[in-house]
Amino acid sequence: PAPRPRVHFLFKFLVIGSAGTGKSCLLHQFIENKFKQDSNHTIGVEFGSRVVNVGGKTVKLQIWDTAGQERFRSVTRSYYRGAAGALLVYDITSRETYNSLAAWLTDARTLASPNIVVILCGNKKDLDPEREVTFLEASRFAQENELMFLETSALTGENVEEAFLKCARTILNKIDSGELDPERMGSGIQYGDASLRQLRQPRSAQAVAPQPCGC
Repeated sequence: PAPRPRVHFLFKFLVIGSAGTGKSCLLHQFIENKFKQDSNHTIGVEFGSRVVNVGGKTVKLQIWDTAGQERFRSVTRSYYRGAAGALLVYDITSRETYNSLAAWLTDARTLASPNIVVILCGNKKDLDPEREVTFLEASRFAQENELMFLETSALTGENVEEAFLKCARTILNKIDSGELDPERMGSGIQYGDASLRQLRQPRSAQAVAPQPCGC
């Protein structure tokens, strides 16, 4: 068998948003590359993972798909802790799901981390004639709340992979710039290989390494 690719990082991801927005279908499309026909409301939390290549690095995304129904809120909230990224999902044909975005975002930033990287996903793009939320309005919400934004379709697969990869790419950039520290407890990031930890001394530590004496 072919050797398994060396994983550089593991990122913990959440998929959050109101019930019926297509969160499980987005995850299924991303993992299985097909639409989940018989999707029922998620009870509690479901899990999926996939290894992706982002900017030359191999990253394993560990994705927790949370129930959107209020009665599971206390269960799902316990999974927020230590998430590095999240897809915040609403349904473009349902203003009600859009109106609750602020509450979901507050939960993510309070319970996971203020630094959590969030991408807003307006799902069910394939149902454009039934649209209740304009692209412009949602992109304004994203801008005001410092979120990335894409409209997606779990049915056709449009922008689904891109949403997860965009989020992962942003996390990687923040690791490179030193804004996110994989060593910090609850960062939602782990090294996939212990030997990589040695290679990633903070730049400041490299800078103060003593110079060999020239005398």
